[in-house]
Amino acid sequence: MTHVKKKLLGGLMAVALLLVIAACNSSEEGSADDQADNDAPNVEIDGDLEPISFTFFASDNNPDWDDMNTEVGEVILQETGVTLKGDFAIGDSAERISLIAASGDYPDFILPKGDGNLLVDAGAMVDLRPLIEEHAPNIQEVYGDYLNRMQWSEEDDSIYFIGTNPVDQEYWDPGEYFWLQHDVVRELGYPEINTVEDFESAIREYYEMYPEIDGQPTIPLTLLADDWRLLISVTNPAGYTTGLANDGEWAIDEDTYEAMIRYRRPEEREYFRWLNHMNAEGLLDPETFVQQEDQYKLKIASGRVLGLIDANWSINEPQTALREEGKYERMYGVYPVTLDDSFEPRNFQSSGYLPTWGIGITVDNPDPVRAIKFLDWMASEEAQILNNWGIEDVHYQVDEDGNRYLTPEQREERLSDSNFRKRTGIDMYKAYGPHYGDGVLDSTGQPFTINRPEELREDYTEVEKEVLEAYGAEIWGDLFPDGDQFPVKPWGAGWEINWDSDSPIAVPYQRIRDTMFTRIPEAILADPEDFDAVYDRFMDEVEGYGVYEMEEQFTELVQKRVELWSE
Repeated sequence: MTHVKKKLLGGLMAVALLLVIAACNSSEEGSADDQADNDAPNVEIDGDLEPISFTFFASDNNPDWDDMNTEVGEVILQETGVTLKGDFAIGDSAERISLIAASGDYPDFILPKGDGNLLVDAGAMVDLRPLIEEHAPNIQEVYGDYLNRMQWSEEDDSIYFIGTNPVDQEYWDPGEYFWLQHDVVRELGYPEINTVEDFESAIREYYEMYPEIDGQPTIPLTLLADDWRLLISVTNPAGYTTGLANDGEWAIDEDTYEAMIRYRRPEEREYFRWLNHMNAEGLLDPETFVQQEDQYKLKIASGRVLGLIDANWSINEPQTALREEGKYERMYGVYPVTLDDSFEPRNFQSSGYLPTWGIGITVDNPDPVRAIKFLDWMASEEAQILNNWGIEDVHYQVDEDGNRYLTPEQREERLSDSNFRKRTGIDMYKAYGPHYGDGVLDSTGQPFTINRPEELREDYTEVEKEVLEAYGAEIWGDLFPDGDQFPVKPWGAGWEINWDSDSPIAVPYQRIRDTMFTRIPEAILADPEDFDAVYDRFMDEVEGYGVYEMEEQFTELVQKRVELWSE
């Protein structure tokens, strides 16, 4: 970086830091008690609880967030007296966390994802262990032995963050993979969709038959490369299709625990070569690397995109829009695509419970005891039923035997109303506290969540059921290898392993990530004869950043994680 660039970057960081400090000061003027009634619903609070407002910052955006101004939010406020005021990352969450850590002015709660080390190093976080032991029986019940996994490091047994991943989750949905419109496979007589070649052939053949859909140009394949979403839609599939489970940017050997940056694997180069081929053939949306998320979703919702490579949560909104419009044949099924037949998809390989990305209480929180008691209430059976099912006789029913159920109308409302979550608050708040996953039963023997394999099928449209039947499956997960045939990963997930901000991993890792965001799109868009030259340049740059030493350091962290979690 030149001297001028360094000065410019320093100036921008300084301005951004001032903005963050100003924002924090503005949002925290007066005490939390003073803020309690500013924007909270007019709700009568049970018992003798004093109302209190807590601020929080989350690295994941939540476009539906409306503080506690939802039907479920009002119940939470009534039961706890707590109002939550959320602030969310837009763009680079790591940069926001860095600025918050540097400011010394913290929200009451914080969910930093993989950047918690910056806050711990800054002295921003409260050790939750004594608070949990004294005030949080529900948290202890939900996590059980998993609390030991939340120990910060071998040297520091503090618990700074409690995991917000669902506990003991059973997975039936593949989650992230290759998606095809139902009409594509129906029209082609339900061909096998197991490799990228199969996927490409189906898209190509249908595209040649139908160059327009509803009077608009058909888009064979589009990807989402808007900011960090490039990881989900463009780069992570290079690992999935070549036999890796999700360890983020890492490939980790299951026997030796040796780690390497994924992009150095020859198999992944070949996946990106395939995307380069798709672009050269005119099958990849030319706007892939310039479109924003809202533009991408609008294209999908129009019904003219044949294929996607993405996560289910990323395309859920346009899928719902297609359902609302009755365009059932334009909705998508998910298929077990690999680079070739020598690989198996590992969507269902277990990582065990992943505890270290979660929520923490900062040293600026005005009442840490009240804060942990609030999180403990959120872990209670009452709160988890509320957050998953909603309000009895409004969002679900109870039969004469005391069993919860959804009427067909209530179920369809959840599936077809794109405003349902924002309006009701169902599923809105549980991501910010401890909760059980799908398949876990409450004290009455009923599931905490509404999701069960038999009910997943009830949620499918008739078109979707027809497609699944043609492939000999009941649910989409049936098309994928069962998780039991793979070993549980004893390190959890590579993307969840933190390192200190002064670690020798930090700088080369960031440089590799920054370079990847430029070189991978460049390689995909290059003329096919130039692909290897671009990729070789990328690999030369990666080596120049000290990748081998970085991989050795990360391998040590993986091995320490395995040792710590096996105790």
